[in-house]
Amino acid sequence: MLLPLPTPEEMMLWDRETIQTIGIPGATLMESASREAVDVLLEEYGSVENAEIFCFAGSGNNGGDAFAMARQLADLGADVTVFHTIAKKRYRGETRQNLQWAQKLGVPLRHLSAVNTDSLPQPDIIVDGLLGTGLQGPLRDDYLTLVRSLNRLGKRAFVLAVDIPSGLSGLTGAPLPEAVVADATVTFQAPKLGLAMPGANRFTGMLHVRTIGIPNLVQEKNPASHHLITEEALDRIPGLVHDMHKGTAGHVLIVGGSIGLTGAPHLAARAALRSGAGLVTLACPAGLADSIKHGAPDIMTLPLGQGDEWTADIANDLLSQMDRFDAVVVGPGIGRAQKTVDLLEDFIAKCPARTVLDADALYALSKFPGRIAELPAETILTPHPGEMAMLFASAIPEIQGDRLGCAKRFTKMSEAILVLKGAGTVVTNKDVTAISPFSEPNLSVGGSGDILAGVIGSLLARGVTAIEAACIGVYWHGLAGRMLRKDFPARGNLATEIASALPLAIQHHLKDM
Repeated sequence: MLLPLPTPEEMMLWDRETIQTIGIPGATLMESASREAVDVLLEEYGSVENAEIFCFAGSGNNGGDAFAMARQLADLGADVTVFHTIAKKRYRGETRQNLQWAQKLGVPLRHLSAVNTDSLPQPDIIVDGLLGTGLQGPLRDDYLTLVRSLNRLGKRAFVLAVDIPSGLSGLTGAPLPEAVVADATVTFQAPKLGLAMPGANRFTGMLHVRTIGIPNLVQEKNPASHHLITEEALDRIPGLVHDMHKGTAGHVLIVGGSIGLTGAPHLAARAALRSGAGLVTLACPAGLADSIKHGAPDIMTLPLGQGDEWTADIANDLLSQMDRFDAVVVGPGIGRAQKTVDLLEDFIAKCPARTVLDADALYALSKFPGRIAELPAETILTPHPGEMAMLFASAIPEIQGDRLGCAKRFTKMSEAILVLKGAGTVVTNKDVTAISPFSEPNLSVGGSGDILAGVIGSLLARGVTAIEAACIGVYWHGLAGRMLRKDFPARGNLATEIASALPLAIQHHLKDM
């Protein structure tokens, strides 16, 4: 369910431990990497016989991979030339060894200092082995020129990036300030963190992850600090049982709704049902019950108080009935009136059920921030960037500029689980930081967050652990959004259609198994 996403520093540690502690030679890892890269090229491009291939080799291990690939591609009948960035005598270690092997086999090697890249002929294939994941800071002028040259030639050539497109940050996935635009990228052992970040796929093209022999023991002793949520998350959804009934499939309570905001709790309830909850009840001010239910016979209501507003005394009435429910989602459309904030401070502090705090419940929490540290470990917060900014008393650009840093900061404040929504949603607690693989424009619609909260609440009610419920819910929600692309390629779908796509997403997953 969670695929390691090592940072560049963590990947270097894996390499170092494999070579120095385990004793597997670096040359063995480089040979494995180059062979896997050639295999990806053949898979993506087809036969390379008689193809004109330019391999660009930097000074590090990526350059060594390019030299090794050139040797293998020449044996496959390709017309290969390697363009290297430093003098041949300055290469070291396994990279130098592979340069020498290529040279002995007659592969043409040309120093880029003696080449006018603007006058290079048009190749069929480009292998980008200029820069690796360790790049920090902006590209030097000479490398920026090279990246631009590769991109110019790449408009009419197939471009394969080795480990990462040159110029792309292995930590953030951002270009520094430009990067090679590849048709495919082969990365080794595990995708680096930057490759999983939103926007990186604009440069990577089709991403292939290939193992090269880093032992599992090395990875287990030096675990990655971030993970990617994979499709296996859907396999963790509770299975069907022949004698199940509505009472054993989880009862979700949605606490929300206020004047003008009656749709949000309805959407959360609909999503909880569509994701498999046996029963869903909406708790709301009595005067709003009919409009919130909105003619949906599947949704039960728990009318509270006498009017159409939340009052502080409702908290006790609500708390007295919590033993009926397996999980509670608090906040969709509940409003920001001071009486509501006061009620939520009391209810959140005393609620015994596994809880999802969403929308205006997060606004209320920002008004009594001391409570954040007191939240139980199985409480899940689902803020969008604006709500996260409220919780941190900061600005949205600060949140979006360092989403992973914000997530880490939250784990130092609370034992609870954070779901920071947006492209590449981040799920984190003190033990795990996981990233969604989805960046779906079809999810960018009002009510989408209510759907996610309902899905997570349903999973909690069905007995899934809180961190798994958050990860599964985020993946499931993202997949539903991706499936909506087919019928709504220019967006235009409604939040209700995201809910309706949830069962179809599971059907799609089962077909692929």
